[in-house]
Amino acid sequence: MTQSNIEITPSVTVHALLEAYPELEEVLIGIAPPFKKLRNPLLRRSVAKVATIKHISAVGDVPLDELIAQISEAVGQPVSSESYDDQEYLGGQPAWFSPDKIALSVDEDKVGDKDKMTLVIILSESKKVESGEIIELVTSFLPAPGIDILKSKGYSVWTCKESDILFKSYFLKP
Repeated sequence: MTQSNIEITPSVTVHALLEAYPELEEVLIGIAPPFKKLRNPLLRRSVAKVATIKHISAVGDVPLDELIAQISEAVGQPVSSESYDDQEYLGGQPAWFSPDKIALSVDEDKVGDKDKMTLVIILSESKKVESGEIIELVTSFLPAPGIDILKSKGYSVWTCKESDILFKSYFLKP
């Protein structure tokens, strides 16, 4: 393994992690199937710069403690005894949600340009959505980095897990 001084913590970005330990790409892909998206160069240049280990824990549905332990072990760092809280992204339907408020729906499987990230489409198209309207995002994984980015922009967010491979996220424009 590559030697690096990066400490494996929940806040380390995927970009920093893979810059320090490029061989971790295959390790991560082996941990959870959604991590296959790391092979997409556009994702590596964009979302990987903001997605943290905590985010990919949620995306891959791997407990944060377990993911950090596996990564630490793979890079030859001692496995910390520290316990980390998993961030809860799923919850009950909020009072603000109403299907008739959905002004835009984006299904990642139906995006024509596969090189264009779903988050980029959402951010671009959100300019056409009025305050109080909802954007729906349908994905095969929990889009944790996108959820946090839109929350930071003032959106109210609700995500529900329809099945093991179907998540629906709703973003209420402020």
